[in-house]
Amino acid sequence: MPMWVWALLVGVVAGCAEARLAAPMGVPVEVEPALQRARANGIELAWESFGDQHAPAVLLIMGLGMQMIGWDEQFCTQLAARGFRVIRFDNRDAGLSTSFDQAGDPNPLKVWDDLRRKRPATAAYHVADLADDAIGLLDALGIRSAHVVGVSMGGMIAQEMAIRHPERVRTLTSIMSSTGDPDVQGPTFEVLSALLAPFPPDRAGFIERSVQLARTIGSRGFPFEEARIRRLAGRSFERAYHPSGTRRQLVAIWASGNRKPALAGVHVPTLVLHGAADPLIPVENGRDTAQAIPGARLQIIAGMGHDLPRPVWPQLIDAIAALALSEAGLPGIGAPAGTTSPPARARPAQ
Repeated sequence: MPMWVWALLVGVVAGCAEARLAAPMGVPVEVEPALQRARANGIELAWESFGDQHAPAVLLIMGLGMQMIGWDEQFCTQLAARGFRVIRFDNRDAGLSTSFDQAGDPNPLKVWDDLRRKRPATAAYHVADLADDAIGLLDALGIRSAHVVGVSMGGMIAQEMAIRHPERVRTLTSIMSSTGDPDVQGPTFEVLSALLAPFPPDRAGFIERSVQLARTIGSRGFPFEEARIRRLAGRSFERAYHPSGTRRQLVAIWASGNRKPALAGVHVPTLVLHGAADPLIPVENGRDTAQAIPGARLQIIAGMGHDLPRPVWPQLIDAIAALALSEAGLPGIGAPAGTTSPPARARPAQ
């Protein structure tokens, strides 16, 4: 994604909580598993687990500024019912995991300008560090390897895990993410302009702005579930309000650069899932990711934007489970790169 695109996003992250993009990701049910904490890579990560703890592990990784509750409990339970132990967690500087406030609150515009001018830019950490955090969580849980699923920035973290620790990644599922190649198409100016309005600091204002954002970047090919979005936005606001952490994560993405050359050396079984109607990270980024990883399969979901609408859950769960079965030597994952998969109950974009 071009640097200018990310620069326009600064107006968003400067005034929002770290849960700001969580709203479109699905609204959890009220009952949660017990929240636990683990020491990982020298920090503390908050995590939760679903399913049989002795089953093969699926590690779910959320995106920029998002909390683990963006992975809906019902989604996690349905995936666990396929015979997996499903683990979700808060990345560093998000939710209830370790905050890096001592590293300072970066000025993303300055960092962007430094990188644009090819000057050294200081980041509190890089995407590789978030990948090492996830590996540290697996260590803490006594898990030798896992099926790794990442969405948006979480997909970048998952890719970095496969690059740095391939023996720990049984399969890789990269959802609505990118390789970090600056030459691949980014969002339109109109989409980014719609994102520039800051998030109010109060709960009611935060919820209203979350609904607006969900309408901007969400899946227009599916019914808009406003009540669910409002519930998750309120829950996210109450759980953690930490905008400086989001800015540090954004700088980490910028400072980490292009993973495409390193992805050419990844031989982990890989599935790339991307919405055909994603306005924030356009589908060209999904194609680019699938082309960058040898043997990767691409599944494009019609009508899906930059979120995980409930009607596509069966497709996502089927795809993740089938990839795991393929890695185990059972029937494979089906569609080759470039295949478009029509979603259930899609409706025309409005």
